[in-house]
Amino acid sequence: MRGFLTAMAFLTALPVGPHQGDFAASRAYFPLVGLLLGGLTAGLDVLLRLALPLPLTSALLLAALVVATRALHVEGFLDTCDGLLGGQTRRRKLEIMRDSRVGAFAVVGGVCLMLVKWTALAAVGPPLRLPSLLLFPCLSRWGMAVAMGLFPYARDQGLGAAFRPGHGGRRLAVAGGLALAPSLILAGGAGLVLLAVATGLAWLLGWWMSRMLGGLTGDTYGAVNEILEVTVLVFAAALSGAGPLLFPGLLPR
Repeated sequence: MRGFLTAMAFLTALPVGPHQGDFAASRAYFPLVGLLLGGLTAGLDVLLRLALPLPLTSALLLAALVVATRALHVEGFLDTCDGLLGGQTRRRKLEIMRDSRVGAFAVVGGVCLMLVKWTALAAVGPPLRLPSLLLFPCLSRWGMAVAMGLFPYARDQGLGAAFRPGHGGRRLAVAGGLALAPSLILAGGAGLVLLAVATGLAWLLGWWMSRMLGGLTGDTYGAVNEILEVTVLVFAAALSGAGPLLFPGLLPR
């Protein structure tokens, strides 16, 4: 329970108290925190669509998610864009990522991120819309747990360093179960496809960023989350559009 509350306090702006306790243990509950954020997003979607058109609803959902997470992962994504694309050496890349100033790569990357995420949110249709809104924050945070569990940390100190110590396999297994169960229950075969995409991409991003930086950082964890959110939504939009024709029986009824 303490690990869950620590995950909630760290990953969200919800009033659950200061994020203290065992940070490493909390990563097992990342998918559950994501599922709760997905519930908030799905509930707002149902309410807002009673009065507003879908594009505006999707924009407000995106804004609500940024507020609910204090833009923590978006900031990490922006810093990662600047560092990975702006530095020539590992040391310089890590220095740039610690700089509080925002560079051109961050601006361009942030605009592209928000544009694609907003478009994908608006494009996901029935019967996958409700399951996808519930799942995309869950699966992206599962991807963060994968990155934390499988790849080394690039710095001796830092915000993400507290999540690294001890019992990685067990905590990763718990997180995997908390991602698998809702994927299967909410979306059936389509949920398993989205889970597989999120897992594979999380590993690929972790491997690539580790090669670039000598390990991962707190900023890259945020970047993994943001990239996976967008990717899961894009795949959900593709499945909801072409799925009934190409994969009959895959989508939930």
